Amino acid sequence: MARWCAGNGWPVHPLAPGRKTPPGNCPDCKTQHHDPRTCPCPGAGRPCHGFHAGTTDPRNINNWWTASPNSGVGVACGPANLIVIDIDAHSTPAPDRNRLLPGIPIHDSVDLNGLASGFDTMALLAAYRQQVDPAQDTTTLRVRTPSGGLHVWYRLPTPKIRYRSSAGSSPKVALAWQVDVRAEGGYIVAPTTRTRQGTYEPLGTVRLPAPLPAWLANELARTGHVLSPRPTPAAVPRARGPQSPQKAHRVLDPLLDEVARCGSFSEGAAFTEKLNRAAFTAGGLAAAGHLDESVIRDLLTATAHAARPRQPAHNEKIIHDGLAAGAARPLHLKGRS
Repeated sequence: MARWCAGNGWPVHPLAPGRKTPPGNCPDCKTQHHDPRTCPCPGAGRPCHGFHAGTTDPRNINNWWTASPNSGVGVACGPANLIVIDIDAHSTPAPDRNRLLPGIPIHDSVDLNGLASGFDTMALLAAYRQQVDPAQDTTTLRVRTPSGGLHVWYRLPTPKIRYRSSAGSSPKVALAWQVDVRAEGGYIVAPTTRTRQGTYEPLGTVRLPAPLPAWLANELARTGHVLSPRPTPAAVPRARGPQSPQKAHRVLDPLLDEVARCGSFSEGAAFTEKLNRAAFTAGGLAAAGHLDESVIRDLLTATAHAARPRQPAHNEKIIHDGLAAGAARPLHLKGRS
């Protein structure tokens, strides 16, 4: 399956045997904070950083799955120009009707009895727009998940428009309740991958993604999924004087570690506060001349995206604002050791 995906131009990376998540990083990547996009490990045959290691290189693919033939296959959605509608069927109480379809008020006259999953909210959205429900779209690749959900695969008609990943439970950017979006900054489990819970089974006879329907592209734009260009970094004033990068990292690294540990918790970890504090401190250190602002921005971004991969735009806004605020208050390290 890894070779088949790569043959379609979709970068692939291993998933831990029996699981739907990537294996752990190598020891160096576990202990160091660095930008996954520039990590040398994939080039050296080590699939660190999950979807960042995605490749179509036959040599890496042969090496990775020869070393671990029971590994599943993940597809890096962004580089593959794919967007996948991940419809969940979790047994959780439905929220208030105003949170089922973000931005669409559902009138009290609409009977919602029996609404229990993303299948229902996706069907409701399609009905509102008088379009084919993606769960019933037989023109594209659809994959049944072991938990009873469904992955509906589409390809992007143009690489000029990129979409962010999101979770259906997000109060900020979501397509529908219990409907996740897998796109830039995310990955999807390839069909036929086996986990302890079961196998990702393709449905019907179609095995390739169809173009993203125009109506669904409009809904993704309406709900804030289109990625805008990265904001221009604020100019950071530089203070004269000797740089102290080692002292600076002794101040910053514990804050980055706190951000990284948020990845172990889906919520309740004060992620925004911790990332803002790290960015503010980094901005002050850069303004005082102890760190390079562009390098530290990339480090913050990599750490944040690893902990919260489904909200890249939100992460980058916190970092941008925190660095700008910190730059106004240079952080000098006299007397620190």
